[in-house]
Amino acid sequence: MLKDIREWFLVLLVFGVSAAFGNWLGYDVLPIMAIPGMLLLICVSILGLILEKILPGNVPSVGYIGIIGIIISMPWFPGSSYVVEWTNHINMLALATPILAYAGISIGKNWADFRKLGVRSVIVALMAFLGTFLGSAIIAEIILRVQGII
Repeated sequence: MLKDIREWFLVLLVFGVSAAFGNWLGYDVLPIMAIPGMLLLICVSILGLILEKILPGNVPSVGYIGIIGIIISMPWFPGSSYVVEWTNHINMLALATPILAYAGISIGKNWADFRKLGVRSVIVALMAFLGTFLGSAIIAEIILRVQGII
């Protein structure tokens, strides 16, 4: 388990550094401002990964990570103001970019395995991407109109 935690930490640290760099280039947030929030996100992610391994049941780590993130950012949680302040310096697109790049490399590296899945799998993946994109666009449109930005 300790070996897994070290590996998780190193992978998340690489993503954190690249996301902080992207945050700096794309959104003019100095990496020194993003470090506390990035370290917090790394710790929450590792805690979620650990909980997935030790708790009974079939809950994926992303579920635990989401629950932990929600709980520690609630106003009644001690230190939540710091959590919100630190993570406000991190743009979500800066986080998504290295993760999506890694996913693309992973798929590209295993393209032969991906082809074995068949045409139906490709269609399902494309529909999932399309649904996610359209859902995000619709939500963004509604929120921006409600706020009067567009």
